[in-house]
Amino acid sequence: MYAGVAGAVEEELAGRAGISFRAIDSGQVRGVGLVRAAKGLAKAGRGTRQAAALMRDFKPDVVFVTGGYVAGPVVWSAWRAGVPVFISLPDLEPGVAIRRMSRFASRVGVSFDEAASYFPGKAVVTGYPVRPEILALVGRKAEARTALGLDPDLPMLLVFGGSRGARSINQALAASLADILQHCQVVHVSGTLDWPDVESRAAGIPEPLRGRYHPYPYLHDEMALALAAADLVVARAGASTLGEFPALGLPSVLVPYPYSGQHQDVNADFLVARGAAIKIADADLSAQLRGTVIGLLQDPVRMQEMRQAASSLARPDAAARIAQELRHLAAGKRKSGP
Repeated sequence: MYAGVAGAVEEELAGRAGISFRAIDSGQVRGVGLVRAAKGLAKAGRGTRQAAALMRDFKPDVVFVTGGYVAGPVVWSAWRAGVPVFISLPDLEPGVAIRRMSRFASRVGVSFDEAASYFPGKAVVTGYPVRPEILALVGRKAEARTALGLDPDLPMLLVFGGSRGARSINQALAASLADILQHCQVVHVSGTLDWPDVESRAAGIPEPLRGRYHPYPYLHDEMALALAAADLVVARAGASTLGEFPALGLPSVLVPYPYSGQHQDVNADFLVARGAAIKIADADLSAQLRGTVIGLLQDPVRMQEMRQAASSLARPDAAARIAQELRHLAAGKRKSGP
């Protein structure tokens, strides 16, 4: 059973996976105006009642939580019902909500040792779980490039900004694209908002450089192929960068989203400190993207060092570790009874 927001992406994903879905109301309370906060509190109240009903109806043996507004009512209701809670922290640094919810959790799974100190007595280092379709492509760069119709011998730069794209990344790439294409082929996932401009600009690129530029508004199943085919990636520094880039040994240029409460800065700094990434502030991107990307592509020794550094952080068994923890908690719940 998947508990989430009605009409949000999780409902679609649950449907694709054949998982039953239960809608839980919730809303933002912190960092918003009084009117919106009041509405958020009202939704949270309804959500708590809905979550309590879910515990009674579904009778789970364990609850697995990754965050989001829905998590609060679900965690509280699970704790009240005596159901063990496992929180998986994707980022290196927990936000206020995760820290508060952790008081009601039996275990908190963290991606790296550095995050364990936030949850004394409850933390277990699991690593960041990576999708099996990505793990299946480790070491298969040539196959991934063939599947995407890319040049097998030309270096490939992957640029993306998340599920909806990132305007600052799109604009910085547009300003430097002609120069970058002299050195590599580019797969650019722009997001749907900027797609009309990206598509129009692509039509104006002269040959033969036009054949090196592969823009998309979005990629779903093909995103794993794009990651596996890449030599270098330019992206935001969301939590998935801590798992997916190391899994594939991907050097990265990370541009933390400036309004993410510093979580992305912490993620980027972690990879930079270990030699796996370079960080560029969003405000500096237009000035620095061209030189940074071309400089890396022209420095094979540095690129190899970054690949090795990224690969050293990979934890391909993270999902199995989390599953083991969930089975352990569920077995304890069944043994102790309702």
